[in-house]
Amino acid sequence: MNKVIDIKKLLKNIVAHKASDLHLVSRSEPQIRIGGKLVSLDLPKLDGEAIEEMCYSIITEKQKKAFEANKELDFAIQLPNVGRFRANYYRTMGDVAAAFRVIPTKIPSIDELGAPQIYKELIKREKGLILVTGPTGSGKSTTLASMLNEINITERKHIITVEDPVEFIHENKQSLFSHRNVGSDTNSFANALKYALREDPDVILIGEMRDKETISAALTAAETGHLVFGTLHTNSAAQTVNRIIDVFSGDEQPQVRAQLSTSLVAVISQALIPKIGGGRVAVPEILITNPAIANLIREDKVHQIYSQMQLGQGVSGMQTQTQVLVKLVKDGIIEKDDALRYSTRPDELIKALQNTI
Repeated sequence: MNKVIDIKKLLKNIVAHKASDLHLVSRSEPQIRIGGKLVSLDLPKLDGEAIEEMCYSIITEKQKKAFEANKELDFAIQLPNVGRFRANYYRTMGDVAAAFRVIPTKIPSIDELGAPQIYKELIKREKGLILVTGPTGSGKSTTLASMLNEINITERKHIITVEDPVEFIHENKQSLFSHRNVGSDTNSFANALKYALREDPDVILIGEMRDKETISAALTAAETGHLVFGTLHTNSAAQTVNRIIDVFSGDEQPQVRAQLSTSLVAVISQALIPKIGGGRVAVPEILITNPAIANLIREDKVHQIYSQMQLGQGVSGMQTQTQVLVKLVKDGIIEKDDALRYSTRPDELIKALQNTI
């Protein structure tokens, strides 16, 4: 068996390296993700027993039992003088393995993120649904945290967050936060949403819109005078609209399209792309619902949304991913190859880049 590494020291080291993730997998050295790329630490290879001892040292008996029963465990942990982390324990080839994601304890402002100013307009809405989408590790949680932070410093609102697990913990400034952890504070996203409407919220954050019940409850909350934020694992604005509708059966879809056409405020689909010289930059595609887009959703013409987004730029704050990628390549912030690798429409991007040269 390996000499067991102190997990707290290791996590402290990760924060010092400005890494985003730590991976512990048997038959490998600990690996960290810096600027989107995995890097092996100069430490011995780990075996399953060592990883189990490291991982079990920071969880409760109840969590151990849950992990042993389910073979999966999701949780967030705050380690004093170290930092806050989202963790997932799982098994690989019979051994315990773990992935830790660093959660910044200081929540960045919209300006510090370099995010589009339209975000400050969106959060002023009294009701409706704002979705932030993208693959795992695309910065969705950070974008949402910065938007809630803006509300916190500018408005007096009651904000309920429902997450699995709770990631960013907001200090009450102007607003009041009720953070709810699925599993320990509520049994499910759908349940929490059902009862949230009796808890006098102004703003509701849903960590993940996983199923029909949660999506349905989110649409109802957005229609009944609440500003609802949610996340989905989709790669583009139009795909997000389709994903929501497709969760429902055929006879339910007309009603869902009608609900979505009136309650959807915006979809922000983002990717994180490596910058020249290190670090990563967020590339957001932004759909803002206007009367034309609301009509396309209602009339089941979602495939036409993208061309409306191309037309509706400028005053509306809408932007396509291609438009943002072209600007970043032109400004020397990202490499052309990386732009093409992350693009959801590479053919369109190639043409757009040719036209700017």
